[in-house]
Amino acid sequence: MSAKTYEVRTHGCQMNVHDSERLAGLLEDAGYVPAPEGADGADVVVFNTCAVRENADNKLYGNLGQLAPKKAARPGMQIAVGGCLAQKDRDTIVKKAPWVDVVFGTHNIGKLPVLLERARVQEEAQVEIAESLEAFPSTLPTRRESAYAAWVSISVGCNNTCTFCIVPALRGKEKDRRPGDILAEIETLVSEGVSEITLLGQNVNAYGSDIGDREAFSKLLRACGKIEGLERVRFTSPHPRDFTDDVIAAMAETPNVMPQLHMPLQSGSDTVLKAMRRSYRQERFLGIIEKVRAAMPDAAISTDIIVGFPGETEEDFEQTLHTVRESRFAQAFTFQYSKRPGTPAATMEGQIPKEVVQARYERLVALQEEISWEENKKQVGRTVEVMVAEGEGRKDGATHRLSGRAPDNRLVHFTKPAAEVRPGDMVTVEITYAAPHHLLAEGEAVSVRRTRSGDAWERRNAAPAQPAGVMLGLPTVGAPAPAPVEPAGGCCPAS
Repeated sequence: MSAKTYEVRTHGCQMNVHDSERLAGLLEDAGYVPAPEGADGADVVVFNTCAVRENADNKLYGNLGQLAPKKAARPGMQIAVGGCLAQKDRDTIVKKAPWVDVVFGTHNIGKLPVLLERARVQEEAQVEIAESLEAFPSTLPTRRESAYAAWVSISVGCNNTCTFCIVPALRGKEKDRRPGDILAEIETLVSEGVSEITLLGQNVNAYGSDIGDREAFSKLLRACGKIEGLERVRFTSPHPRDFTDDVIAAMAETPNVMPQLHMPLQSGSDTVLKAMRRSYRQERFLGIIEKVRAAMPDAAISTDIIVGFPGETEEDFEQTLHTVRESRFAQAFTFQYSKRPGTPAATMEGQIPKEVVQARYERLVALQEEISWEENKKQVGRTVEVMVAEGEGRKDGATHRLSGRAPDNRLVHFTKPAAEVRPGDMVTVEITYAAPHHLLAEGEAVSVRRTRSGDAWERRNAAPAQPAGVMLGLPTVGAPAPAPVEPAGGCCPAS
């Protein structure tokens, strides 16, 4: 009898992407195998949902509706819904889509195989939503999406109360992992061939608040610098409130911590920041940027910005534009404000008309596009070491190029070297051209360095082909897209 197949469909942020790696690991541990790519369905389809977008529930029920006839025609097929929307809607999902077999929340993803089996035996839907974390998710089996780069969760939950964000209600209060457990996971990953890790948390630099150490995050960064074989360390997303000088020093003084920072602004207006319940103001934010640039002149800084928050005036928006001009972001994830049911902002007075929000959004995007291009042009002539990536360049086949990320996380497309290179290997190139969202290196490679990560990728792909069953909704590690997607780290633009 052949093994049952599975598919995980992921929506939302990197936290959800990493949770999906765990869901895949749990299912494979229970004997399931990934559904072959292009197959007409799987025996188990899992939706890992996001509750951030206003129409997130419409998308979910639309997708569930499309699966209803497939399930009816496929005896034994099961459908599970987890993640933030499941935590929020609970029994409503089964009422609206009675063909769903399992609903589980953000705190009990480890229960998925048990709930699937219970639904099969009892022939009725299983809805189980835990109110608090049952076990830190990193203790669960994980099917990593990449052989060379990995997410490592250092905390879950959030202690902030931003008025536009529903994450604290769905993910709970911040819970930190012990530093020893984090470092042990990283060391294990490195021993398996991983050379880049991204530390994940809802507010990653608030790490330590749960264990009573205000400098825990900077200590963790420095400890990562001592792990032999770990070449690149990134983290997402920090909060300006908790971004202290010891973190800047740790970034600047730890060679494998990359010169890249994602620092969510949300608004440049002090009035709007107060209404958002953000605990910093424009001056504080620009002060952080100035300190980071003083310590790391070549650091690439990206951000999240919400346009059209309730009550935002033209003067408020101009303050956002001013802050963007002063900050010189390499990239910005820009969002038009949309109501999140259950958040204070959803019922605030002064909701901005759609056409006004759209016009402001277009002005902001145009400004940031101009700045991104100008900042990228400064890279022309520089020599950078690029980690070869898988799936970064959609046109690589036609252009005979490869793609990857520079240390500062800029996307680089480069001429394919004569020597064989694999994802995870390092190629040193000279930048010859800049576009707003990528760089080109059109000459011959300066050097090629085969790595343990490339070896790991080769070993994985030498095994019998098993196309990934995790259909992730975001780019790979260190690969934010220029188009608006859920922001880096955190489940909404709340970090």
